[in-house]
Amino acid sequence: MPSTEKSLYYMSSALLSSISVGLMGYAMSTQWATITMECGRGGSDLFNGTATINLELFSGHLNRISCPSFGATASFQVFPELIETGVAPLILHAAVLCMLVLCLLFSALSILISLYNSVSNPYETYMGPVGVYVCSSISACLSFLVLIIFVINVIVTNMAENLAQNIGDTSPVDLRNKSSEMHIGYYLIIPYMVLSLLTITLIYMYDHAAYRRRKEQQRPTEDAPKEIMMY
Repeated sequence: MPSTEKSLYYMSSALLSSISVGLMGYAMSTQWATITMECGRGGSDLFNGTATINLELFSGHLNRISCPSFGATASFQVFPELIETGVAPLILHAAVLCMLVLCLLFSALSILISLYNSVSNPYETYMGPVGVYVCSSISACLSFLVLIIFVINVIVTNMAENLAQNIGDTSPVDLRNKSSEMHIGYYLIIPYMVLSLLTITLIYMYDHAAYRRRKEQQRPTEDAPKEIMMY
């Protein structure tokens, strides 16, 4: 059986990973961004309207004001619309979702490995601290990539413009001056990444302390008192 100290460290690691999974699950179910663009009737130089997209991972809501008609609103499913609008936004959005799913998977593995180590003493394999390091590191790296790729898809690509032109009222419009605001779904990825790194730090602290204790117990004979060596 593992020591009480080891059990506490690994149970704390499992708790941190569980909290991160909860944050990730909530993040994937709520709003990620609001994208606003100035809108004008196609071929006109007058941009007196706006198109606003409230974007979640799987669905969204488009609100047009004088773009070109007043008060046009529409809800949509993200993937079916992206399939019709362009390849790059679809690939980037699919990559974000795949990485989020992998984050959940590796966090779940980290929880299982931590719980296993809290009740047993496995050999130095991937079922030991190395497994926690690997799973939590992959989770942290993937979540960091999600932050970057999602912003690129929202700001750099023409995803928002294509969605605004193809959803609901399909009258020709011109769009300009796109602005984006990230919401809680996006920002929750940051504490998820921090918790993954804290899990690594916690297990490293225990592993390093245990390693030092083992080294102290295996001091070479030259550190022993001379009387013992002479005997």
